[in-house]
Amino acid sequence: MDGNTAAAKVKTEVRDRVGVITLSDPSTLNAAGVELMTELQAAVDGFIHDEAVRAIVITGEGRGFCSGANLSGGSVSRGGGASKGPNEGLIKVYNPFVSTLRRSPKPVVAAVNGVAAGVGVSLALACDLLVAAESAYFLLAFRRIGLVPDGGATWLLPRLIGKARAMELMLLGEKLPARTALDWGLINRCVPDGELMAKALELATALANGPSSLGMTRNLVWDALDAPWHIQIEAEAYAQGDAARSEDAREGIMAFVQKRPAEFKGK
Repeated sequence: MDGNTAAAKVKTEVRDRVGVITLSDPSTLNAAGVELMTELQAAVDGFIHDEAVRAIVITGEGRGFCSGANLSGGSVSRGGGASKGPNEGLIKVYNPFVSTLRRSPKPVVAAVNGVAAGVGVSLALACDLLVAAESAYFLLAFRRIGLVPDGGATWLLPRLIGKARAMELMLLGEKLPARTALDWGLINRCVPDGELMAKALELATALANGPSSLGMTRNLVWDALDAPWHIQIEAEAYAQGDAARSEDAREGIMAFVQKRPAEFKGK
């Protein structure tokens, strides 16, 4: 996926070993319809399997990051339908995507511009590092349409910001400005709008230039959100064994002994 490619709803490019994915349907504030989600899944899968890409950035074009599912059409149905059972759109499209991000072997950075609403919040939270513009905000207004938060939001938010604040966001459906999200520990950086992509790329480049063990680390942290103590420390031991056998570990140790910066290759 070298160079720049454009699709109907998603754009991709590679910048110095960072795969940049841009949601590109600004007229809907990048609403997550089925076409956009299908292309987004393909873009992430492509970068995961591209050895030249060692970190991923996801952002939105125009005034929004992602305004949520496209309720006005062009999306997988959010309605309950006549029969009982789960929402098919979540089962077939949205849940597989956030699960792909959750299991990514490469670090993922979200650059949140403007609004992140509904499942757009879930897409951002499924990334490892979140950078938001000062004008950005997060909104889970499902109460206004008689639906429930989805895409993993009810699992992620209590773990990230605690039950009280998670309940406030999901039950009251009020906007959460980026600055407050930073104070709450929901995001990692809040920067002036004009500095958003520069900061996101700075962080992603640092990750891309790091060792392959960063992928192991991010997966250990995700697993730790639910794992018992004895399971987690055993998982650390196995991951450390894999990391110690990597070329990057050999380079890192040699560089330490030789008192020079390490040159990691992501292997």
